[in-house]
Amino acid sequence: MKLLVATTNPGKVREYATLLAGLNIELIGLKDVGILTDVDETGSTYAENAALKARTYAQLSGLLALADDSGLEVDALGGRPGVHSSRYAPDSPTRIQKLLKELEGVSADRRTARFQCVIALAAPDGRLELTCGTVEGVITHAPRGDNGFGYDPIFYLPERGVTLAELPAEEKDLISHRGLAAKELRPILEKIVNAA
Repeated sequence: MKLLVATTNPGKVREYATLLAGLNIELIGLKDVGILTDVDETGSTYAENAALKARTYAQLSGLLALADDSGLEVDALGGRPGVHSSRYAPDSPTRIQKLLKELEGVSADRRTARFQCVIALAAPDGRLELTCGTVEGVITHAPRGDNGFGYDPIFYLPERGVTLAELPAEEKDLISHRGLAAKELRPILEKIVNAA
């Protein structure tokens, strides 16, 4: 069975290949099916954006489609960047620098944050399943680590003493917001694969 991963982010595709390993599915990307259309994330929540993307790409491709929307919510910034995390600045290094600048002078105890992820799985007939994952942490004062992508280098996990970008991929997959949402998705996908 083919599963369309509705993203142009190669980091997410690699992450899903690992997170969904062992299922009898073939992951394919948007370019593999000739879809070059972007879906505007017009929703006000992660769930709305993920569902919008998954449903659109399922209908365009005729395939089961998986899409997610994720974001970083920083308490001292009133939950920003939130659903606008990927559009907070033009690229990851600039987004990180912008966020750190906004947090200048904010004490460590007020730099609490969380990553949220909602995964939407949509069938061409309109059926939709949603799963979510959350991981709590603290924003560092400077980037640390070379693994991961996005805000991972500034997202510190106090209980582990490292940022997400300092974790090996296998360990990150077990505890990340996307990893936790994918764990919830696995039994849903298994049921679909077994019914096919």
